[in-house]
Amino acid sequence: MAAGKCVDPTYPGEGMTTLAGKLLRIDLSHKRHYEEEIPEAYYRKFISARGLGVKYLYDELRPGIDPLSPENKLLMLVGALGGTGLQGFSKWVVMAKSPLTGTIMRSYTGGNFGVWMKYAGYDLIIIEGKADKPSYVYIDQEGAHFLEASDLSGLDPRTVQERLKERHGPKTESACVGLSGEKLVRYAVITSGERTASRGGMGVVMGSKNLKAIAINIRARKISAFNEGKFKALVQDQVSMLKEHPRRTKMNRLGTPYATEPYMKRGILPVRNFREGSIENIEEISGEAFYKIKKEKAGCYGCMTKCGGMRDVKKGPFSGSQIDGPEYETIYALGPLLGITDKQFIVDANAMCDYYGIDTISAGVSVAFACELFEKEIITSSDTDGLELNWGNKDVILALLEKIGKREGIGYLLGEGVKRASEQIGGEADLYAIHIKGLELAGYEPRAVKGYGLSMATSNIGGSHMYGRPKAEMAGEVDALTEEGKGASIIQAQKEQAIEDSLIACSFGNSGLDFKKYSEFLLAATGIQEFSDVADLMEIGERIVCLERCFNIREGFRRKDDTLPRRMFTEPLRQGGPADNQTFEGLDKLLDEYYEAAGYTKEGIPTLQKLKDLGIEEETSPVN
Repeated sequence: MAAGKCVDPTYPGEGMTTLAGKLLRIDLSHKRHYEEEIPEAYYRKFISARGLGVKYLYDELRPGIDPLSPENKLLMLVGALGGTGLQGFSKWVVMAKSPLTGTIMRSYTGGNFGVWMKYAGYDLIIIEGKADKPSYVYIDQEGAHFLEASDLSGLDPRTVQERLKERHGPKTESACVGLSGEKLVRYAVITSGERTASRGGMGVVMGSKNLKAIAINIRARKISAFNEGKFKALVQDQVSMLKEHPRRTKMNRLGTPYATEPYMKRGILPVRNFREGSIENIEEISGEAFYKIKKEKAGCYGCMTKCGGMRDVKKGPFSGSQIDGPEYETIYALGPLLGITDKQFIVDANAMCDYYGIDTISAGVSVAFACELFEKEIITSSDTDGLELNWGNKDVILALLEKIGKREGIGYLLGEGVKRASEQIGGEADLYAIHIKGLELAGYEPRAVKGYGLSMATSNIGGSHMYGRPKAEMAGEVDALTEEGKGASIIQAQKEQAIEDSLIACSFGNSGLDFKKYSEFLLAATGIQEFSDVADLMEIGERIVCLERCFNIREGFRRKDDTLPRRMFTEPLRQGGPADNQTFEGLDKLLDEYYEAAGYTKEGIPTLQKLKDLGIEEETSPVN
C-alpha cells in the first residue's frame, strides 16, 4: 500500500457525510504512513470514536503484549459530528492498552486537534512501532513527515506547541507529551492546547514510542452533512436552546468547580485519601471562589459553553503565566484529598502537573497514598528523600509532584501508580491504595453513591467516573445508599455513555440533549439508517461495552477484578453527612444483578448468546 496524501473528508458512496471514511496508519519503526478506508460496516456497528477504537484495538493487538512495547498501538479518533456547527461534539479521544491498568483504555480531551484531524481527512490515526530516536510527525497537505525531535526533548507541552507553531506556521495544532511521557511515568498525559487526554497513561504509550508530538497544519474546510438542510436546522435549534439553558449558563460562568460544595454536603467529595467526606473551609474552593480569580473564559473548538477558565499561576515553572483550570476533578485530587482548601495552591499544583504532563487525578491520589503511609509510619523521611509528607504540607506536595514528573527518588515509585507502588512497599500498604484495576479513583466516594461504586467496579477501564454515571442517584431521585436493585440501571448507564463517547458528546456541552436528538443528528449528518432508531443506538452502545469486556477477558480479567478499593469494605466513611458511617457491603449481590442484566456469566464473561445477539460472536470466538 503506497503512502498517501491527505484527502477531502467525504465518505465514499452516495452523498456527502461528516464521516471521513479513512484512517491514517503511521509506522514509526519504518517511517512509513498509509491511508486505509474504514469499512462502512464498522461505522454502522460502532458509530465512530470510542466504538471504532475498541474494534481496531481488539482486532489488531495480540493478547498479552507489554503496553510499553512497540507492539502496542496508540489510536487518536474524532467523532462523527466533530468539526460541524453542533455544540459540544468536537472533542477527540486517545486509545491504547493501558500501561497503568493492562486494560483497554480511552481518554478524552478537547482543544482543536480533533477537528484538524477531520480537516486532514481522517476519523482515526493509528500509531504503531517505535522510532529509533526522539521524533515527531508533521501532517500537511502532502501527507505525513517523520522529523527529529531532539531539540524538543525534555520540553514542557506548552513550549513544544509554541516551537511547532514557529516551525510549521501559526495554524499548526499539536498533540504532545511532556517530560513525564519521555520518562515513562505511568500516568503521563497527552496535551493539546491547554487540554489533556489524562487518564490511563496514554502519554506514556506515546513516550514509549519515542514520539514527542504529532502536528497538523492543514487547510480548514467546511465539513458537510449528508442532509445539509436538515442538519443546519438541527444546529440552529440546538444553539437557540443552549443560549438560555440553565445548566449551560451555569457551566459557562462557573465550570465544573460548581460541584465542590454540593458534593461535600452529600459525602460524595473524598477527603484525605477517601477517609472522610467533608473538610472545613470548603467555601474557599467553591465554584464562586474560583470564579473570582478567573481571568477569562476558555473552551474547546467552536463551543459556546466555554466551561474552562484561565487563572494566574503564582508558583512553579509556569509562575507568571496562566493555565486553563482547575476542573472539579483536579480540585478534589489536589485539594481536599490532600487536606487542602487553598484555591491558589490548587491552581499552582495543577500548573505543576501540566508542566510535566501528568494526570492530576492519579498524581493527587498517589500523593495522598504517600501522605497516609507517612502518617502511619509505613514509610518515613528516609524513604521520601527527606520530605515530610504531612497532610496539607503545600510546599512539600509541590516538591513531590515535581519529583513524580521528573521520575526522581520517591517520585519514581509514585510514578508507577498506587497499585504497583503498594505492591512494592508491601505489608498493609494496599489498604491505602485507592484504585480500581490500577486506575486511581476519580472524585466520587463509592460509599456515598453505591451505584457509582458498582459502575466504577465494573468499568472496563478501571476507576473512572465517566464510564456510566448513575444520573438518578446523583440527582437525588433514587436512594444513593441502597445496595440492591441497581445492576440493570448501571449497565444501561454504561451503554448510554458508550454512545455519547462514540459521537463524541461532551458531558459539559450536551445540555438539554437526549438520545432521540443524538439519533436525529447522526441520521442527518451521515445518512446511515441504523442511526435513526434509539433502540438501535442502544444496541451499538451495548456492543461497545461488551467488546471492551472481551478485550479485558482476553487479558485475564475476571469477576475478582470488578471490585473496589479495600478501604470501602473495611472502614466506615467518616464525616460523610448523609453517608456518614457507610461501608460497601453488597457488591457481590450487585455484581450478580449487573452480570445477569448484561448477559454475562457469574464470572463476568459475555455468554455466547450475548455475543451472537450483538453480532460479534465471530470476532470474539477466542474469549469463549
